[in-house]
Amino acid sequence: MPLISIGHYLLKRLKELNIDTIFGVPGDYNMPLLDLIEDDKELTWGNNVNELNAAYAADGYARIRGMGAVVTTFGVGELSAINGIAGSYSEMLPVIHIVGTPITSSQVNHAILHHTLGNGDFQVFTKIASHLTVASTHLTQERAIEEINRVIQTSYLHKRPGYIAFPLDLMTKQVEISDTALDTPLDLKLPPNPEDVQEIVLKKILKLIEHAKRPIIIVDGCVLRQRLQSQVNDFVRRSGFPTFTAPMGKGAIDEGRVYNFRGCYSGNVSLKAVIKEVEASDLLIELGSIKSDFNTGNFSYSGLERKRTISLHSFGTIIHYAEYPGVGMAELLPHLTANLPKIPMQLDLKERARPPPITAEDNKKEITHHYLWNKVPEYIPANSIIVTDTGTAEFGVFNMESPQDTIFISQILWGSIGFSVGAALGAAMADRQRRLFLFVGDGSFQLTCQEIAVFMRHGLTPTILLLNNDGYLIEKMIHGRHRDYNNYPMWSYDKTLDYFGGGRAEHNEKSGKGFPSKIGLQVQVKDQKEFEQVMTKVNEDPDKIHFIEVVMPQFDAPRELALLVENSENR
Repeated sequence: MPLISIGHYLLKRLKELNIDTIFGVPGDYNMPLLDLIEDDKELTWGNNVNELNAAYAADGYARIRGMGAVVTTFGVGELSAINGIAGSYSEMLPVIHIVGTPITSSQVNHAILHHTLGNGDFQVFTKIASHLTVASTHLTQERAIEEINRVIQTSYLHKRPGYIAFPLDLMTKQVEISDTALDTPLDLKLPPNPEDVQEIVLKKILKLIEHAKRPIIIVDGCVLRQRLQSQVNDFVRRSGFPTFTAPMGKGAIDEGRVYNFRGCYSGNVSLKAVIKEVEASDLLIELGSIKSDFNTGNFSYSGLERKRTISLHSFGTIIHYAEYPGVGMAELLPHLTANLPKIPMQLDLKERARPPPITAEDNKKEITHHYLWNKVPEYIPANSIIVTDTGTAEFGVFNMESPQDTIFISQILWGSIGFSVGAALGAAMADRQRRLFLFVGDGSFQLTCQEIAVFMRHGLTPTILLLNNDGYLIEKMIHGRHRDYNNYPMWSYDKTLDYFGGGRAEHNEKSGKGFPSKIGLQVQVKDQKEFEQVMTKVNEDPDKIHFIEVVMPQFDAPRELALLVENSENR
């Protein structure tokens, strides 16, 4: 039987999952694996600045490619990354966390080594990881191949992170493997729905649809996680039913091409006309719903009465009060679409609700959120990626006009401040053909700004818009509006690219497998005219990295955020 090193086998399986970039930080317990990554012509090493950012990058990468991977060292490295891994678990992203651990003999002998707790326990971090992943393992030579397959398969199918603790002495260890096992791809097919139960579910749903007068569809985040956008758009078009997205489902519906798309629904945070349409419905079909607080307007979205609601989920279906485990929407939805009436439902739909347009009164010098989210879509081309951080930007895009085929990335459920910078890096690495626009608050940026250097190292060309409202605005709105703990020292943001090495000769020479970024604008804008002039110039140089500091009124916020805070105060 042929021989293969365990490290090469792991990388083979990751590449099989469409992974070509592995993020992480070097440490003395993972370097033999990093040698294999760097020497592999099909892989790029992420070269991240810290482990937290690397985990965020793997998360953003997984949102585009379907799976991500991050490598850290034992103890200190993996604990630095664990917040990012927890976010991937919360938001259902399959990220494989590979941790280099001390050699097997040291672990057996309970040696007191650096990066340990000094108690000889080498399983403590694996135990921690087991609560934040869907599958975890500490590799042994005898079961390494089997365990690598199990963790990757389970992570991919369940859309949650997996954890692989990889002893240093096993990374290049050769093991025997059969030709069949080596050449056979992992089985990544979802288990089939029970045929007889699915038939019952299908008939029940079709009967309810037949008798409905004003059915609606709400599309949510699990559609994106299961990568079912095409099937869902087919169902929406074929049905003709008024269709909304929840905030976590933003981007799942091609808003410009689907005639029956009606806007974003998030309970009382929604536009009034949207609320009216939803409440007038007599049948609600939920696709992949996630009933978290920020996604539902602080639970003001309760859906319709349960007796008028159908919920299609990843691994089950609920019709009114009846639950059908195992009837997942990936298989069910195409059957449902195929059995709909040939002619879509014809409803007298008025013009879709939109935020109030910019008026002469709004057309002042200052850049408000109302102005920004109305104006910025004019400068974002089709097929872009829009990344927003926890805070004002995350809420600003709820009702933003979506350019065609745009992907939206945010972290509405986990809500880790600073997530967007690393996630944008991962997303940009995952698809270099798309323009990427990052909207990040000044507070969020200060947490994870180091990855700007990594953008440039890899030759990436995002347009970064830093929204500077002088402090943690979302926190000020919740509590402590004038408290000093919600403030921090301001930076010279318009010098960011220079500080992180843009244009330095040694950067250009050490750009790895990428290409050194061409440096574009790095400017501060304080009024609407400056903003429009700068964004016009940005689009004239799409192949450069741009950094735009957008100065905004200190307490100005999107209406959606203001309403969410108000709902929270009234609960």
